Amino acid sequence: MGSGTWSTNVYGAAASYRAAAGTSAFDYSDRTTRSAPRHTWAAHPSLDPHGLTVRESRDSDEHPTSLAVSVLFDVTGSMGAVPRVLQTKLPELFGLLLRKGYAEHPQILFGAVGDATCDRVPLQLGQFESDNRMDDDLGNILLEGGGGGQMTESYELALYAMARHTSLDCHEKRGRRGYLFLIGDEMPYGKVKAREVRAVLGDHLTEDLPLPVLLAELRQKFEVYFIVPAGAAHVGNSAVLGTWRKLLGQNVIELDDLDAVCETIALTIGLGEEAIDLAAGLDDLADIGSDAGASVGRALATLGGGRGTVARSSAPLLNAADAADAGPGGTTRL
Repeated sequence: MGSGTWSTNVYGAAASYRAAAGTSAFDYSDRTTRSAPRHTWAAHPSLDPHGLTVRESRDSDEHPTSLAVSVLFDVTGSMGAVPRVLQTKLPELFGLLLRKGYAEHPQILFGAVGDATCDRVPLQLGQFESDNRMDDDLGNILLEGGGGGQMTESYELALYAMARHTSLDCHEKRGRRGYLFLIGDEMPYGKVKAREVRAVLGDHLTEDLPLPVLLAELRQKFEVYFIVPAGAAHVGNSAVLGTWRKLLGQNVIELDDLDAVCETIALTIGLGEEAIDLAAGLDDLADIGSDAGASVGRALATLGGGRGTVARSSAPLLNAADAADAGPGGTTRL
């Protein structure tokens, strides 16, 4: 996947058509949650991960140096507003990445995360796209609004899918990792459970996989970030922040304005690609008329730029003993 070119005009025309028709950008979710019994809810066929082979980010004559970018968000409970905000911000994200030269050929995959212990649709994954089809993927996400209520969601299941079911030319041909952004406000479970992998993806693991082991594998091909946005139920929670910082170090980003999420992602990529320093990135935001500069500046103040060309990360990981700690009710969690 990844052919074609993003067009702000096409995006605007689609938005105008939806407004005239009286539908939202998330018509699939709206229709499903309004009219269908919950026990029948299912992922849109374009996002259903069951039987997934691989999501590919590939070079082409049109995009000779592709860069894989994944944005996965928690769609449980209060986090259900995040995709709607992100969809309205797509032009700003692509404008910064392309017009400002942060990445010449980005290919973006959107996905959603729930809780495999209780949700109907705990994982949804689009394709890596370079054009307005990514808007279609985003609009096909089911905003389930579920979750288990124990401050844990199945982020680790999404990370497993990205580790085992993606193939990236930026990594395989050039030794450059892609970018993976998780947007949420809770903790992951401490291991990838074989039974959940079978149920959701159809893979047959012989045993559970500790999260630190999975992360070491995932970070061979992706720089991984966790963004905690304002307005989420557990924003500022010390247990959540401590868990993710132990896993990802400085790659945990606290964002005090949900509307600034796309600008934050764009500048993080610009810093990682050494296209800008933070001051230059904030100037770029001012140049496009964004008022997100102050929030983005605070969020990224401690984030180091420049990741080099090596494919292996040196960021600290949890050890297996930490990951095996049991949470309330006997649920294994971090």
